[in-house]
Parts: sequence; structure tokens; C-alpha cells
Amino acid sequence: MIKAADMMIARRADTKARADFATWKMMAKLNGASALPDEAQTFLVSYRELLKQMTEPEATDATINLMYRAYYTEMGGKGTAPDVRAHLSEPVVDNVTAFKRPVPQKTKPKGGPDAKPRLPVALIFACLVVVYVGFRYLWR
Repeated sequence: MIKAADMMIARRADTKARADFATWKMMAKLNGASALPDEAQTFLVSYRELLKQMTEPEATDATINLMYRAYYTEMGGKGTAPDVRAHLSEPVVDNVTAFKRPVPQKTKPKGGPDAKPRLPVALIFACLVVVYVGFRYLWR
């Protein structure tokens, strides 16, 4: 009989195994496997050995299962690790979409009928000078 505490440990171990394997596999693809800890390198070597014997999804599942069982005992689970996830009949495929540039937004033409009329800065400055000089002469 599996206790609730052991089931929680099993779920955490499974989640950690899946996340760690994905991270380690990506690091290996980016030629960063030498920076991984010894445990990770050991699991990656076993993964490569399994790839020679079976397909990639099967080797991935088997390696994650090995990691899960190791994590389960490491986290304090008692007995054999229970099956947490039901095995899928179809292999898991990466869910990555290609990056697409967003469509550029259309800008309004500056000289079109919807454009606001803009006064030149020099004309505004000249009007301010006229108003200032007018007030100066008016108040004298």
C-alpha cells in the first residue's frame, strides 16, 4: 500500500527528473555537458547507451524512469517507487514553435487627410515674441 506522503515524494521526484533531464539534454546539445555534475553526466552516458538499443522516445522515457527511481529513494521514499504517470501510447514530441516576426503596424502618412496640421517652430516663436513685445509697449 502506498501512503500519501510517498505519493507526494513520487510526484516531486518525477517532476524533478523530467525537468533535470530536459535541462541536461539541452546543455549537452549546446556542448555544455562538461559543466554538468557527475550525476548528470552519468545519466547522459546511460541515455546515449540506450539510444543505441532503442528509439529516442523510448530511451528518453527509460532514462527519466531511472532518474525518477534514484530521486525517489534520495528524497526519502520508502520501498519501490510507484508509477506516477500513465505511459502514453504515442511518443512525446517537443512542443516548440518557430519564431515569427510580428507584422509591422501601418503608420499613418504624414501628409494625408487625417494628419494634424503642424505649425513650424519658428512661427510659434515669432508669435510669442510679438505677444511679448506687444505687452511691453502696451503697459508703458
